[in-house]
Parts: sequence; structure tokens; C-alpha cells
Amino acid sequence: MASVSCRDVRKAFGATQILHGVSIDIRDGEFVVLVGPSGCGKST
Repeated sequence: MASVSCRDVRKAFGATQILHGVSIDIRDGEFVVLVGPSGCGKST
């Protein structure tokens, strides 16, 4: 059984905040996808 938990994740590039305290729980058997336009930073 596996799971992923992220709490209060923040990311900034210089003075520009990209993520503002994001939290997520991914339970065993769940499937999660990041969706966005090309070049928006999904894999950064």
C-alpha cells in the first residue's frame, strides 16, 4: 500500500509566488494528472 501526502507546498520564482500553501493527499490506487499548456512549468 502506497500513498503520497504534500502539505503547505510553496514555490516562487523571484518575487512571483506560483504556489501558495497547496496541500494534497493521493491514496493508494488513485491516479493524478497535472494539466496545463506547454511551457507552463508542469515538470519544473
